[in-house]
Amino acid sequence: MFSIASATDLQHFASTGLYLLNDVHYQETPSDLIQETLALHEGQLNDTGALVIETGKFTGRCPKDKFIIYDDITKGSVDWNDFNQPLEEKYFHIIHKKMKDHLDMRPDIWIRDCYACASPEYRLNIRVVTENPWMNLFAYNMFLRPGEEELDSFVPEWHVLCAPDLQLNAEECGIKNSNAAVISFTHKTILIAGTGYTGEIKKGIFSVLNFLMPLQKHVLSMHCSANTGKRGDVALFFGLSGTGKTTLSADPSRKLIGDDEHGWSNDGVFNFEGGCYAKCINLSCDKEPDIFNAIKHGALVENTRFAEGSNQIDFTNSSITENTRVSYPIHYITNAVHPSVGSIPQNVFFLTCDAYGVLPPVSRLTAPQAMYQFISGYTAKVAGTETGVKEPSSTFSACFGAPFLPLHPGKYAAMLGEKLKHHKVKVWMINTGWTGGPYGTGKRIDLALTRKMVTAALDGSLDDVAYRPHPVFGMLMPLSCPGVPSEILDPVNTWKERQASSVMANKLAAQFTKNFEKYASGVDSEIIAAGPALMQ
Repeated sequence: MFSIASATDLQHFASTGLYLLNDVHYQETPSDLIQETLALHEGQLNDTGALVIETGKFTGRCPKDKFIIYDDITKGSVDWNDFNQPLEEKYFHIIHKKMKDHLDMRPDIWIRDCYACASPEYRLNIRVVTENPWMNLFAYNMFLRPGEEELDSFVPEWHVLCAPDLQLNAEECGIKNSNAAVISFTHKTILIAGTGYTGEIKKGIFSVLNFLMPLQKHVLSMHCSANTGKRGDVALFFGLSGTGKTTLSADPSRKLIGDDEHGWSNDGVFNFEGGCYAKCINLSCDKEPDIFNAIKHGALVENTRFAEGSNQIDFTNSSITENTRVSYPIHYITNAVHPSVGSIPQNVFFLTCDAYGVLPPVSRLTAPQAMYQFISGYTAKVAGTETGVKEPSSTFSACFGAPFLPLHPGKYAAMLGEKLKHHKVKVWMINTGWTGGPYGTGKRIDLALTRKMVTAALDGSLDDVAYRPHPVFGMLMPLSCPGVPSEILDPVNTWKERQASSVMANKLAAQFTKNFEKYASGVDSEIIAAGPALMQ
């Protein structure tokens, strides 16, 4: 614990705006944070020493309660929509004061200095203030950690204030409910009130980087995981939560760069984060050994249950939420790259969880098809990832991350398209969803087979095989793949009734076409032509 002992110490934290009359726990170790959480009876240890906590009412993000302050910086640059909701600046000051008053009344607060972006050229210093120790542990796990020698001269560029116990007056604060996540680019501050879901911290900074990187640094910010092979070849995996970004990038034969958020500069890719935030519903050592073995001392496990009469986590138990999570530092993955940077990507994978069961498990995309699919961002929302989502349902999320994109999707798509063409990158679509029928009738594609298809794409085994186009969506389906039964490569073969498959494919294609209407005026005709064509 760092105690405020002098005016010099107080000045070091003046940027928080707090009076700091309470006990300030600064830059504590994971062990200290765990012990303090246990002492407050806010968590328990599992049999491997990981800290298990519950995040309270909210076990997922609340997109409808996220706001961006409407000011001179954002009014002409932010793409205002259902995800990027404007909030007048006067309300920022009201909420900010309420949060400071709340935190100043707490007997203890926890402060952590950290940063985002593994490439030194793009480093963003962050100061995180929390009212409990386990949220501070999350910040330790997820952001990059400055050396002790850097702390005396550490100057934060952004602040994150977290007060999950503070309930706001919605009318007074200009918001919808008693909880909110508010971003101000003028004040370089994120306010998170009324929710203990730690993912709001992570995604708040990601939203900031998705604004700053393209506009100020000419870097493409991406919602993707990344890994690298023995030859230094980098692969990117795009997809929303639950589609397999973390799982498929944690490949024992390749080194992990990062599992969720990256930048692509002229020199290569770099991780925004210093840790991983993995879903752990139905987690097993056999299927996902890297994640399973990372659940140890220092890891923070959220909203799981123990097996009856033990302190062993029952990963199949979804009684709290389907969105059970674990955060851990990236060095808990034994084959992670240090520092978390890589070369120009050679392969890009778009991961989708197809609830209709009509997209092939692996396919090759032309450049126009890649842009169409990237802008569309089709997948199924996985139960529990967002508040109120109880079962998978089809959705379109531009650039596979619309809730976190302050700019118009076309900005990110144009940057990606330029890079794909310039570097002649191979683009693949991987369906990690259903086959043999839609959700409720078909079955989820086996993870072991998906891994074999990804490996075949990466090692060049799919470069010289024969392909045929999907009759509706046009992507090229390989006729063979090492270690994979050929009959499953074309999804129609897995359906009992081929006509039913065609009807379902047309149904999904119509949704693609309708969704893309909002983007059609801003893209080239060849991209529009790369969309699906209804089967007669």
